[in-house]
Amino acid sequence: MTGRGRTAALLLVGAALAGCATAVPGVARPVELTDSDRRLVEEYFEQANHAADRGAGEQAEFFRRTQHPDARDRLCDLRGLTVWMEPALTTLRPDPDWSPGGRTGNPRGVVYVVAVTLTARREGATLGSQIASKHIAVLDGTAYGFAPCPS
Repeated sequence: MTGRGRTAALLLVGAALAGCATAVPGVARPVELTDSDRRLVEEYFEQANHAADRGAGEQAEFFRRTQHPDARDRLCDLRGLTVWMEPALTTLRPDPDWSPGGRTGNPRGVVYVVAVTLTARREGATLGSQIASKHIAVLDGTAYGFAPCPS
């Protein structure tokens, strides 16, 4: 087939496929981080660390209260640990395809991911630190987390 014949065939196939497509009104736009969502995420970490400063019981209550409604059955016992979380907010971005481990489907709301330095402490003594990804979802104007579980 000559170059001209190949071009004509591609145009014909393209025209045939175009007739099979269904148009969806609107313009696709990626989810963008809003200033209000950024502030809600910042406040989540501030409150989590404030609770950690007040002790393991306070932080456990914080994690229970702020656990995402779709993952309330996934809370675990931190066994007296507190977790100080320092987010690198310049890495905060939407993560619409994420779902909690062992689950299918995405949690409701707008899901964000951020790099954090996690420091585990028990009774004021640092047990270890690591860098990890932390997911936060904003749903109906509230930031929800997914509580950490020690392994």
